[in-house]
Amino acid sequence: MSLTTYRVTTALLTAICGLAFCTDVLAAPGGSIVPGTGTHIDYVGDDFEDTNWSFINNFPKSSREQDQRLRSPTGKSTNNRWKEGPERGQPDQLKVVPTPAGGLLGSRHALLMRTLNSGIPGSRTYTVQQDDLIVNCISRLGMSIPVSDMPNVVARVYLPPADQWENRSGPHFGFRISASTVTTEVSSRGFFGSRSETTNEPYWPGMWIHFRSKTSRKFEEDSAFITVRGNRRGQDVRYKEIPVDQFGWWTLGMSVTPNGQIHYYAKPGVDDLTANDHLTSQFPYGFSAQRFRTFFFDVCNQDNGKNWSTPFIIDDPQLYVVNASRVAAKVKRKMALEARRQAQKNARKKSQKSARQRTAKRSKTGTTNKR
Repeated sequence: MSLTTYRVTTALLTAICGLAFCTDVLAAPGGSIVPGTGTHIDYVGDDFEDTNWSFINNFPKSSREQDQRLRSPTGKSTNNRWKEGPERGQPDQLKVVPTPAGGLLGSRHALLMRTLNSGIPGSRTYTVQQDDLIVNCISRLGMSIPVSDMPNVVARVYLPPADQWENRSGPHFGFRISASTVTTEVSSRGFFGSRSETTNEPYWPGMWIHFRSKTSRKFEEDSAFITVRGNRRGQDVRYKEIPVDQFGWWTLGMSVTPNGQIHYYAKPGVDDLTANDHLTSQFPYGFSAQRFRTFFFDVCNQDNGKNWSTPFIIDDPQLYVVNASRVAAKVKRKMALEARRQAQKNARKKSQKSARQRTAKRSKTGTTNKR
């Protein structure tokens, strides 16, 4: 069954079942949902076809993870679909480029992303550091998404030829989601019993692409592999080999199901993901996700001020939601509000222009009368 047929079947069965989703019929391996299933939420994500796309860098970048410095205001894209991460800054080079050969049908442009100064601004760690580019999901939607709605994400990623990678064995690129759950911990114990504290716990599952450089002693040829973050203990686990002859376009995806489990998919090429592309299903760190917050990308390099990170290219990062009525209603309200604001802005501009024209006309008439 093709993914298109799968989606149509999903919609029909969802309608038949009412609000309850027929997971026993539609579940993929591991009880997951194939990323790309459901309603595409076009209000977030990007296709990069706007050639005026640019990113407003507000240097110095954030580095809250390393030194507790947020450094507001953070950077953002001109289309308001991307933002700098508060924990780490955005990649130093973000540029819309022609889509490399073999990309999505009809795609003319994609986004090049790489970084040079990935650590704390103004200093060097001489270790591997990373920068984040985050989809502006929560701000645009005005909400996080409960996992009962079954959010899932897909992105195409271009892996350049081996000779263009930063000459370093280790992690180079990440595709991740931001999820949250509620945890309860004992905060104190006393004579009359213990007190517990409930907190909202964010975490960031995802997939990392690692490079093996043939210049490293233990590797005879270049290759790469995909690790998943992570298992119940939070450890990264290797799941997919990428031989050098498969460098080029890859399709990556993740989904979250109502039981809070994260499901990981990957395949070479740009075709839609299928059940056969399932890598694993995990409860990272032992957490069961309750809400989906956003998704984002990481690029890594050796933080020495000399080595640029590998020039990865991404295209059409997309959000889908299976039970989409809640999100669709929110988007509809947001778009209506934006339309009203734009109409008011246009009306003000028109009024101001008319006032300037009247002033100019009176000024010209006054000058004529003086003559």
